[in-house]
Amino acid sequence: MTTLQRQTPHTALPRQPVLFLPHGGGPCFFMDWPETWDHMAAFLRGVSQTLPQKPDAILVVSGHWETAVPTVTTAAQPPLIYDYYGFPPHTYHLRYPVPGSPALAAQVQALLTAAGIPNAADAERGLDHGVFIPFMLAFEAADIPVVELSLQNTLDPAAHLRIGEALAPLRDQNVLLVGTGLTYHNLQHFMGEDPQSDAASHTFDAWLAAAICAPEAERTAALTHWETAPAARICHPREEHLLPLMVAAGAAGADSGVQIYRDTVMGKALSGFRFG
Repeated sequence: MTTLQRQTPHTALPRQPVLFLPHGGGPCFFMDWPETWDHMAAFLRGVSQTLPQKPDAILVVSGHWETAVPTVTTAAQPPLIYDYYGFPPHTYHLRYPVPGSPALAAQVQALLTAAGIPNAADAERGLDHGVFIPFMLAFEAADIPVVELSLQNTLDPAAHLRIGEALAPLRDQNVLLVGTGLTYHNLQHFMGEDPQSDAASHTFDAWLAAAICAPEAERTAALTHWETAPAARICHPREEHLLPLMVAAGAAGADSGVQIYRDTVMGKALSGFRFG
């Protein structure tokens, strides 16, 4: 019998928080890239120690999978998708043999259906690098089942907030909800120093941190209209790396947001957040 099935009010564990984790650039943590990603790697290695207890499963939304409707992976042993290009050969042989959880995938679908959100399942798809690269540090033992949920390709922030809201009950069943992406994702400017885009990243990062730490109604309104934030489209010409944060915020409910990571990488401000 799985933990998802056996939880009762008498044996329920403390509620899991919701996390938004930066996932770095490609397989950056497993390359010779001196000092650039060290602080982020150290942060990710410490994530599991901040949780109230070891999760029974993890549901993750990455900025690297989009579908017409929210879709879950159902493979019992999900493969890895090396969806990065031009990196050293050894980075295409990284391993993260984590199990999946068909039971959790079915529950995710049931919660989305109950909320009136069309959804689907994918038995073939594996975990993309927005999942396995940061999880190789954050959950190194690869012994917590992982299910991935796609973004909806409309990229509608309100829709992703609603998806997170529908999935919030999983937190009371010792399931950790994680969004992975980047709070700055303009690849045209990321890899080189550019004073204008560097300054824009810090401006947007400050706005985003204030929005996340605001009360729920304020936070929801700000994230729904994130495009109106200062420097928003400079930092995110396309918002797929920001939308996992919307899912996380939706699952947070009334729980406050906290900025748990902030760093400057190649001149760009990057943040991580926790709710609850």
